Amino acid sequence: MAKGHRSKIKQQRNYDNREERPFAKAKYVRLSSSKAKIVLDQIKGKDITTALGILRYTPRYAADVIEKVLNSAIANAEHNDGLSTRDLYVEEAYATQGPTLKRIRPRAQGRAFRIDKQTSHITVILNER
Repeated sequence: MAKGHRSKIKQQRNYDNREERPFAKAKYVRLSSSKAKIVLDQIKGKDITTALGILRYTPRYAADVIEKVLNSAIANAEHNDGLSTRDLYVEEAYATQGPTLKRIRPRAQGRAFRIDKQTSHITVILNER
């Protein structure tokens, strides 16, 4: 049986399971995860200069959001971990589904149709070669 208070046990477990690689997350982005995954698949495994080039010239809204997340992950790697940017590459990049905003669209004869506005959480994890 575990010793100590439940909150301290959880705190220690979270500390032991924390992410060691530099990463950045954007939560509650007003973008569906399926549209974000199309762009994320293009940059997986690429070095950061290539990935930034791909994102800069990809004509999708998701590319702008992912570029900001990638720049944040690069800054985290430099500042927090002291890593060199020329050795970094995109090890993982994924988008998970966030909460759905439910809106109502008026229709004929007093009916109402639901419009679901999707959100997503975008994560980019870097690593050194």
